[in-house]
Amino acid sequence: MSRLRSHSWLLNRRHVLRGVGVSLALPLLDCMRPLLAADKAVRPKRSVFIYLPNGVNTVAYEMPTAGADYKMSKPLAALEKHRNVITPISGLHHPHGLGHHHNCSTIWLTGGKIGPSERNTISVDQLMAQVTAPQTRYSSIEMSNQGHSLAYSADGIQLPATGSPGVVFRDMFTEPQGGIAKQRRGLQRRESILDAVLEESNSLGNQLGKDDRGRLEQYLTSVREVEIRTQRADKWLDTPRPKVDPGVQSQLNRDISLERLGEYLRTMYDIMVLAFQTDMTRVATFSTGNEGQGPAVPEIGVKQDRHSLSHHNGNPKLMQDLLDSDAFNIKQFSYFLDRLSEVKDADGPLLDTTMALFGSGMAYGHSHGNASLPIILAGGTQLGLKHGKHVDFNLVKDFKGYDKLVGIYFNPVNSKAVLSNVLLTMAQKMDVKTEKFADSNGVISEVLA
Repeated sequence: MSRLRSHSWLLNRRHVLRGVGVSLALPLLDCMRPLLAADKAVRPKRSVFIYLPNGVNTVAYEMPTAGADYKMSKPLAALEKHRNVITPISGLHHPHGLGHHHNCSTIWLTGGKIGPSERNTISVDQLMAQVTAPQTRYSSIEMSNQGHSLAYSADGIQLPATGSPGVVFRDMFTEPQGGIAKQRRGLQRRESILDAVLEESNSLGNQLGKDDRGRLEQYLTSVREVEIRTQRADKWLDTPRPKVDPGVQSQLNRDISLERLGEYLRTMYDIMVLAFQTDMTRVATFSTGNEGQGPAVPEIGVKQDRHSLSHHNGNPKLMQDLLDSDAFNIKQFSYFLDRLSEVKDADGPLLDTTMALFGSGMAYGHSHGNASLPIILAGGTQLGLKHGKHVDFNLVKDFKGYDKLVGIYFNPVNSKAVLSNVLLTMAQKMDVKTEKFADSNGVISEVLA
């Protein structure tokens, strides 16, 4: 997109920019908000969370040196060019997740407890969405190539996620058929049904026992959330969606097989960048695979899924394939950072106002070790983050060293180094008014400017 010169008049938010083969709604510009331009608090702040299932090849991934002079490990090589805008973080864990297996992604963004009698809690992305929702058409977007969403509602209910790039694109950038009047009638019918459900359920509540009332309240919370989303959709009907050039549509509005994983991931990343650029949403989650499977990478000769590779039992071939899969997935994440760096709005590159968390809820997948998680925090320098160092919470007084690799993935070296501290840090930078999130015990001061 060509560079835009500032104007002295108010430019309509619906204005369409044409040129360089692209036609789309302009991103949020200073000339669209002249009375507010000096107020940094109203400028877009964005966060995206990207999940890699089944941990990593820990032997190859770990970096024993912390600080600014750390040497990136082989899987991270593609991120070398982004060194100044990323922070690899080692030694983090979720206390409530220790000892559990294939539900690590369930609490990755919630820090909630796991168990037959436990209910999950709200994920940090949805806390952020509560703050950003009034400014965007969509409060958040949830994507997953194998169906498992990272996002959980206020009462711990998993939100649905979309796996097809074409469906994600059409939902955001294509006007539904039938026109606004038909859309509004459909939304009004839905609101009427929801009102009836709420009225009848509220009258039923007094007739139920304590346990049933709890279950009913959980259900009603979900109904109320649908009602809020329905009302939001109604309010946005009169605002046209951004118009995208047919050439761009053909690249993004399509189904892509996971047999072409790189193309699939890059397309999903491109859609997220476009959503941020046009201010359709400011919060996104993307699970790149389920813990019980995780996609293979046929295009580089890795034919087994990540779950199978993680159970390598020391087999050199499987360990090499897992390393190659790690490096491949991180290379696609590097592409995402490339795009966020290239695309600009009124505040500069999107990466400066976008925090991206990449990682896994498992570390040593072979025997389900989920301490010392592989975590990378990127971007957000205009939001108050600083980067350029490897932060390693394993480097405490009683640390035995990385030659004792397996042990640290089952028993945290530093009990206070919890992943929720990162989530709290990001939440505060997104203007969530809280001093605690899940099992957090403080912010990550090492990444604060």
